[in-house]
Amino acid sequence: MTPPPAVPDLPPSRAPGSDGVIPADAGVFALVATTAEVLAHPELDERLLAPWERRRLAGIRVPGRRDDVVAARLLLRLCASRATGLPPDAVAPAQRCPGCGRDGHGRPYLPDHPALGASLSHADGLVAAAVGPGPVGVDVEPLTRRPGPPPVLRRLLPPDAVDAACAAPDPGPALLRLWVRREALFKAGFAAGAEGGPGPGETRLTEWTDHRRAAVVALAYADGLPGRPLSPGPAPPSGR
Repeated sequence: MTPPPAVPDLPPSRAPGSDGVIPADAGVFALVATTAEVLAHPELDERLLAPWERRRLAGIRVPGRRDDVVAARLLLRLCASRATGLPPDAVAPAQRCPGCGRDGHGRPYLPDHPALGASLSHADGLVAAAVGPGPVGVDVEPLTRRPGPPPVLRRLLPPDAVDAACAAPDPGPALLRLWVRREALFKAGFAAGAEGGPGPGETRLTEWTDHRRAAVVALAYADGLPGRPLSPGPAPPSGR
């Protein structure tokens, strides 16, 4: 019998970035995993999902994509559990769209814990989630993904950064790193002109490659917020 895949956890003795723990401080709890890892996690089960989440799943016809959505929502519950000290079945994330004001889609949040921010991401068998004080944003992409042609990226990202990435011997990975950073910042509400976002110098951005899962991950959150560190070691430099 094939053993089940390893599952992400948050033991305090683990070094930052190992076994799915996303390096962060300021009390931010964040994880990256494969969809298979999450679905095999002993604390997590699809039955934890709320009725509105199950209704949304009914509209997803591609089994792999459905599994990714389930895994991302379950991983968010695991992060919320670690952040609050409650079991995963005692936290109930919700979603609200800032554009239309309707529930059931848009940015996730924790109704019973308004001081905590929440974010999730999923892409082709990979998932990531984060919970912490204040706004947070997380994004994950497969190492092999390419975000788009440079002319399009220059309209979405700093043109100088895109040009520098294109000048690299292998532009694809450099452009992908720019993309996940942009997505994490956007999800956290740190984009230029976003209401309620922190000012310059108040944003922490961690980005790195998870070779074990063949993933590129970025995490954005507000700097200087109180809370206990995720793990005892130092986080990598911003933008790494």
